[in-house]
Amino acid sequence: MIDTISVAASNLLSPMVLFFALGFAAALARSDLSIPEPIAKAISLYLMLAIGFKGGAGFAGSGISATLLATAAAGIALSFLLPFLTYALARGVARIGPIDAAAVAAHYGSISIVTFVSACEFLHMLDIPFEGYMVAVMALMETPAIVSGLWLARRHLRRPDGAPGGGQVLHEVFLNGSVVLLTGSFVIGAITGDKGMSTIAPFIDAPFKGVLCFFLLDMGLIAANKLHGTRTLSPRLVLFGLLMPLLGGAIGIGLGAGLGLSLGGTALFGVLGASASYIAVPAAIRLALPEANPAIYVTLSLAITFPFNLTLGIPLYLATARWLTGA
Repeated sequence: MIDTISVAASNLLSPMVLFFALGFAAALARSDLSIPEPIAKAISLYLMLAIGFKGGAGFAGSGISATLLATAAAGIALSFLLPFLTYALARGVARIGPIDAAAVAAHYGSISIVTFVSACEFLHMLDIPFEGYMVAVMALMETPAIVSGLWLARRHLRRPDGAPGGGQVLHEVFLNGSVVLLTGSFVIGAITGDKGMSTIAPFIDAPFKGVLCFFLLDMGLIAANKLHGTRTLSPRLVLFGLLMPLLGGAIGIGLGAGLGLSLGGTALFGVLGASASYIAVPAAIRLALPEANPAIYVTLSLAITFPFNLTLGIPLYLATARWLTGA
C-alpha cells in the first residue's frame, strides 16, 4: 500500500503531469495563455511519428511471436467489445440517450495515445521494461470501437438523404491523419530497426519528454476550457467518467496477465483498456454521427477520464498489474 502511494505521488509530481496541471489551472483562472493551433498540430504530428517509430524499432528487435499475435488479437477484441459494456453503463448509470451513449461507447472502446505515451514514460522513469510491440497493439485498437459505436447508434437512427455514406466513414476512420502517421512510422521503424533508431535518435529520443510536456500543457488548457464551457455534465456523467476507466483498466490488466505479458506490458494493456479517445474518434464521430452531442462525449473523455488516468489511473493500473502478476 505504501509503495502504491509513493508511486502515485511520484507520478503526480512528474513534469508531464505538472505541466498538464499548469495548463488546467491557467484556463480555469481565465489566463490568456494559449498554444497557437499550427504549433499544437506540429507537436501532435511529432509525437505520433516518435511513438510509432520507436514502437516499430522495438518490434523489430522482438520479432513475431505467438504472444505478440495473441496480444494483438486480444486488443482488437477488447476494442470491438468494450463499447457494448460502455453503452450499457452510459444508458444505465449516466442515463443519456441512445445516440449519445453510442458515441461515448466508441470513445471508451478506443484508446488515448497521449495517455499511453505518458504511461510509457512513467514506466521508463521507474525502470520497468515492457514489450515494444504494445505500440502495434495500441494502433490496432484505435478503430474497431468506431465500428461498434456506429452499429449501436444506427439501430436508433433513421438516416435522411445526404447522410455520410459508408465510404466516407471508412475513409475518416482508416485514413485519419494520426492513424496514418502512427501506423506508417511504426512500419518504417520495423523495417529499419536498431540502425534506423540510432540514425534519428537525436530527433525522436532526447527531445521527446520536453515536447510531451509542451503538449500536455496544451491538453490542460483544452480540458479545462471544455469543462468550463459545458452545462451538460451531471454527477451521474462524472461518476461514469471515473467508473468506466476503472472497469476497462481491470479488463485490460486481466487480459495482459492471462497472456503472460511482463509487468510493464500488463500495466500498459490496462492503460489501453482504461483510456478514451479524444483525437481520432471525435473526428470520425463528427462525420458519421452528427446527431451526437460533442459536449458529452468530448468532455467526458478529455475533461474527466483523461485527467483521472494521467494523475491517479496510471499508478493504480501499475499497482494492480504488480499484484496480479506477482512481479
